[in-house]
Amino acid sequence: MMSSKALIDSAVFNSTTAGRKGIADKLFAHWFSRLVYAQIWEDPQSDLQALQLRPGANILTISSGGCNALAYLSAEPAAVHAVDLNAAHLAMLNMKQQAIKHLPDYDAVLAYLGNADQTDNLKRYKRHIRQHLSEDAANFWESRSLTGKPRYHYFTDQAYQHGLLGQFIGIAHVFVRMMGGDMRKMLEARNLQEQTSLFERYVAPAFDTALFKLIARQPLALYSLGIPPSQFEALKNDAHDGLHSLFKERMRHLACDFPLDQNCFAQQAFGRRYDTGKQTALPMYLQQAHFPALRRNIDRLHAHHTTLTDFLSTQPRASMDAYLFLDAQDWMDQQQITALWEEVTRTAAPGAKVVFRTGGSASPLEDKLPAALLAAWQTDPAHNRALYATDRSAIYGGMHLYQKI
Repeated sequence: MMSSKALIDSAVFNSTTAGRKGIADKLFAHWFSRLVYAQIWEDPQSDLQALQLRPGANILTISSGGCNALAYLSAEPAAVHAVDLNAAHLAMLNMKQQAIKHLPDYDAVLAYLGNADQTDNLKRYKRHIRQHLSEDAANFWESRSLTGKPRYHYFTDQAYQHGLLGQFIGIAHVFVRMMGGDMRKMLEARNLQEQTSLFERYVAPAFDTALFKLIARQPLALYSLGIPPSQFEALKNDAHDGLHSLFKERMRHLACDFPLDQNCFAQQAFGRRYDTGKQTALPMYLQQAHFPALRRNIDRLHAHHTTLTDFLSTQPRASMDAYLFLDAQDWMDQQQITALWEEVTRTAAPGAKVVFRTGGSASPLEDKLPAALLAAWQTDPAHNRALYATDRSAIYGGMHLYQKI
């Protein structure tokens, strides 16, 4: 089995890895080999709305922080296969999976995975979870972080503030305060009108400062968001008024277009935690309404430390109903995307659907897929734009749905 480093290298290094971008690719691959996402930043409600799954579906998704793979269990699938290049992400998924399966009840799960900051979580881990972890996940969680404590202590210390993205959000809060703003002020809003007013007063001005304009032009500054050099180029193509303006508008979408008490992504961005007192403010997999289905179907979730293409090469023809690729294709060159979609097309059942995000607004398939492959699939740009408008994470430029003809 390939190591995380080798898998990440195989995904990041491609025909475009040369010159200055080659150096950037190597830096990003090294940076991405640790825990990046303690929670995922794609909206599973939008995914399920797009897919319209029937019970018994076979689903392939990228794991990332594991939240969405777990949420899809609410759709009563036959199987959810969660693939990731990064073993730390699969360790996070395994932690969440075993917590849902083995903790005594919903309240214990919410304390462990929702609050993720209680001293009693050490007892919950040792009594109910530790012995059920996979070998690789146990090695990750029992090993020590830079603090000198085993990593399972994350769940007594705001687990979602750890990982590169969690740390990045913390730095963003400090930066905005330095610029005279305050991201936490957003949580005082009682309605959408107040959200807009507070955003304009306490958050938006930081994006227009000379310092942020300089930072926004540096690819290295965005590595903790999981944005590789190739995706950074796509962002620049969409940033007609400068990257600082593009980032401000996406933050505005997150801050102003959805009620904060119905947006777990905004809760993390502005409060650096989940509001466990409001069910609608929780990620889908932690909402009590879905808990019985998740617990009933928890063993239908299967983790795989490999690439999407390599996993699909092991699957039978016409065996998969749904594919969720997050933004992985933004990393790929034409050869990699073609190899992936050859396997997608072979393994897709009639009517199968593929959902993915892009850093920019455009889908890469029309430019990169051979015509014969693309002809097997249909998409509706207007419907894709409507789907994108429902994604509460608001960090991407596009959401795309393709269906097998």
